[in-house]
Amino acid sequence: MAYIDAKALAAIDPRAFQQTDPFPWVNPAGFLSADGFARLVANLPDVSRFTSAIDYTRQRKYGQQNHDRYVLEYLDGMELPAPWQEFIDELRGDAYRSFIARLLGHRHFRFRFHWHYTPRACSVSPHCDSRTKLGSHIFYLNTRDNWDPAWGGETIVLDDHGRFAVDSSPGFEDFDASWTAETMDNRSLIFGRRGNSWHGVRAIECPEGQLRKVFIVVFEDYRRSRMLVKRFNRLLKGKPLVSEKELGMY
Repeated sequence: MAYIDAKALAAIDPRAFQQTDPFPWVNPAGFLSADGFARLVANLPDVSRFTSAIDYTRQRKYGQQNHDRYVLEYLDGMELPAPWQEFIDELRGDAYRSFIARLLGHRHFRFRFHWHYTPRACSVSPHCDSRTKLGSHIFYLNTRDNWDPAWGGETIVLDDHGRFAVDSSPGFEDFDASWTAETMDNRSLIFGRRGNSWHGVRAIECPEGQLRKVFIVVFEDYRRSRMLVKRFNRLLKGKPLVSEKELGMY
């Protein structure tokens, strides 16, 4: 079966996406077929397989608050429920890759895939993604059967009107404007990175035992010439030629 709804994909205009303020983003409903979304939600990986990135004492670089969550990275050959492997195979196919190329206006990229599950009180502090990341597609996997929107979990798109350096740590209240993504019942968020692509997730207020669940496709800048230079430099320094992150790039 097809997981991506072809009509929903075709309805997203690359020009309108690029012209969106304060940086390119779109929050489509029904990007996945109803049956496909239901199958993915019913077959999510169990949290016992995830690695904890929760550390309330740790700070990110630039003094930003740690992004606390459980993480599962996709690698070829890992054991997955059939619907998830089918979906990832579809994402790695020509139709979705061509769609992202048109949306970003960029052809030199590879994908990474990971799941994030986030418990009560955890948050994603305002930040801009690394320069190697061209953008992301976040699929929200909670439904009204297992999540109350009042608990939060929405990605917040933030506008600083260019006031903050990316190596700073502003709070949500410091921004001039914000937009809250819709997350319930088959919503997703696609955004492209620019210098001012601030975004985050406020602290989640769900009951103990509940988890905000997302699956993220990351668009990594990938140019063969640059990668060859990186690997040559690693060879000179006696480091592994392929980084852990690159092992999961497709």
